[in-house]
Amino acid sequence: MAAVAGYRTTKGQLMNVEYTGRQTVVTAKLKAQSEAGLARVEKVANRCTSAHVILTEDKYRMIAEVTVQCRGEQLVAKCESTEMETALHDALQKVEIQAVKHKDKFATVRDHPKAIPAPDAI
Repeated sequence: MAAVAGYRTTKGQLMNVEYTGRQTVVTAKLKAQSEAGLARVEKVANRCTSAHVILTEDKYRMIAEVTVQCRGEQLVAKCESTEMETALHDALQKVEIQAVKHKDKFATVRDHPKAIPAPDAI
């Protein structure tokens, strides 16, 4: 079952969040936990437009997969645990780490450009 919800980010933009529960029900607690984690990701990343949270239950395995689309990049994390809250927390934490690494990579390129050699005086 897929449900689409939107919420205002910290910068006032609307982020579309789609929830999919495979063999499980997406509760209000899980939605609140995912929105809090996505808010942390949105603070780090720039212009996140959509997110897809997939929660899967297999016997004793709970799998959470989070995909966030941000400004030309796609952040994806998949975690597995015995409890759904733990799996979702770990997946959101991985996405946040990816966003921080991506931001640092481009900040380094922007802040430390290559030096352009001066033309030789003749």
